[in-house]
Amino acid sequence: MHGRYRKDIYEGLEVAIILKKDQRTGKLTRGVVQDILTSAPYHSRGIKVRLEDGQVGRVAEIEPEAD
Repeated sequence: MHGRYRKDIYEGLEVAIILKKDQRTGKLTRGVVQDILTSAPYHSRGIKVRLEDGQVGRVAEIEPEAD
């Protein structure tokens, strides 16, 4: 699932983000959402978040939840 809608993202969610430095390559960084930084309900390139390790980027994928 893409991370373009703010309603789909919440603290504690496992996601894959694209860091600013990796925008050209599209390299994904995985982690857990600590803060949601985008206030708009939708962003075409992904909602910006801060991961628990402090890295900031736009959500490219939402990891499927483990059962």
